Amino acid sequence: MEQKWNEHIRKSRQRNWTESKAHSSWQIFKIMAEFVDGFEALAKIGPCCCIFGSARVKPGNRYYELAVEIGKRLAEEGFGIISGGGPGMMEASNKGAHLGGGKSVGLNIELPFEQGANSFIDKEHNLNFDYFFVRKVMFVKYSQAFIMMPGGFGTMDEFFEVLTLMQTGKMLQVPLIVVGSEYWSGLLKWVKENMMEKENNISPKDFDLLKLADTAEEVVGHVLNFYTQHALQPNF
Repeated sequence: MEQKWNEHIRKSRQRNWTESKAHSSWQIFKIMAEFVDGFEALAKIGPCCCIFGSARVKPGNRYYELAVEIGKRLAEEGFGIISGGGPGMMEASNKGAHLGGGKSVGLNIELPFEQGANSFIDKEHNLNFDYFFVRKVMFVKYSQAFIMMPGGFGTMDEFFEVLTLMQTGKMLQVPLIVVGSEYWSGLLKWVKENMMEKENNISPKDFDLLKLADTAEEVVGHVLNFYTQHALQPNF
């Protein structure tokens, strides 16, 4: 996999400036097609919760099994589950949706390592993307809640992007729940003590945009409590 990635980088660097400009001009049509296909497919699915987390965890891991339970419980409450479509936490959440009788959606991305569609995604809801930014729009536009399981850089990227969009009013506020006190407490402590209290870079109401949970019931409770106070509606 590493060799494949290095070869991809080598070929990209070999492209001259004229080729790059021509490539970019035609690329816009592929980008537009991905947006159109994604909008048409996801608009038909109905209310969904998005579950993010590491692609590297395996069945038997405590957080993997917790993601299965969260996906199952949310599905039982009538929500579909959207994941990144790959292994690890993504597989676990789609498995939970399958067990709970809910819609199981996967938004796959072409990567030289780690990614491959898991077997718990509904055949008709298995979508593939070449562009991370198109895929991100689909997550944000069609998710009525975001559940952040423990993960790496990709999970942190999605976590802070969703927070930023809600903080700036570019999307409607929806439940944003981080799962696992042991995993997230250090980061949340730093955000509160340094980012908010010491440096005043965010306000207390910004910190209130997220919730912390340790069990599937807590996650489901946060989601249902939010939607007893707010009408269920698309994010944009």
